[in-house]
Amino acid sequence: MNFLPILLSGNVEKPMYIRFLVSNATAGSVIGKGGSTITEFQSKSGARIQLSRNHETFPGTSDRIIMVSGAIDDILKAMELILAKLFDELNVEDNEDVGPRTKVRLIVPNSSCGSIIGKGGATIKSLIEDSQAGIKISPLDNNFYGLNDRLVTLTGTLDEQMQAIDLILSKLCEDPHYSQAMHAPFSYAATYYSMSYAPNGTGGKFPNHKEDRSNSITIGVPDEHIGLVLGRGGRNIMEISQVSGARIKISDRGDFMSGTTDRKVTITGSQRAIHQAECMIMQKVANATERMMD
Repeated sequence: MNFLPILLSGNVEKPMYIRFLVSNATAGSVIGKGGSTITEFQSKSGARIQLSRNHETFPGTSDRIIMVSGAIDDILKAMELILAKLFDELNVEDNEDVGPRTKVRLIVPNSSCGSIIGKGGATIKSLIEDSQAGIKISPLDNNFYGLNDRLVTLTGTLDEQMQAIDLILSKLCEDPHYSQAMHAPFSYAATYYSMSYAPNGTGGKFPNHKEDRSNSITIGVPDEHIGLVLGRGGRNIMEISQVSGARIKISDRGDFMSGTTDRKVTITGSQRAIHQAECMIMQKVANATERMMD
């Protein structure tokens, strides 16, 4: 993916992005007939706008994901165009004094939420005061194994939401971990859908799966990065398997996750082993993506 760089202090160029949820019903209005609206918004803003496919929804919701990437000013222009369009779709009647209040849900990696919350909640309090928007951060949803993102809900008028997005983006910009999540904006369908438990023979209603060896997930890894996961002569994948204790199987060439060019990587073992192996694999992919962007 080619993302436009933004210039940060110290003259370090770094791509920036924001992800948020949109209902399947309103996704069509953002795309427009034959993609006309999304093309127009990209042209007007200079940002790149990507929308997840129908089946690629955020875990626990039926909502699709929009990712806007580029320079911060371009992202803000694109966000204003998109949110104004969504406001119009809701047909909310304007009061003369106060504009309509709606909510937008941003997706933020758990590791980056601290930079929005601040010590003792000080940062989020000042963000709320400065933007006049309601800002709530959801807890991490433990029902979805491996999910490392939280939802940040902004409530307010379009101006208040845009002010909050501007302030939040400037905080995330300072967070070194934030850019690492950009390589897989729509990976939820691939990563989290196939956590399956096999019977462990106890016959109990509440079997203890903590060290059950038969847990399995399938994640998608871009075809061009499979070589890095495998390593020379399979060295990397053997090391990941030995360190984590998980079994790892990669699909044959040309055997992709449905609707993508991602190869299937099936990880089997205890929950702890799966989580460690998944982290090690995704780290290799993230490192490769960062090198490509440099």
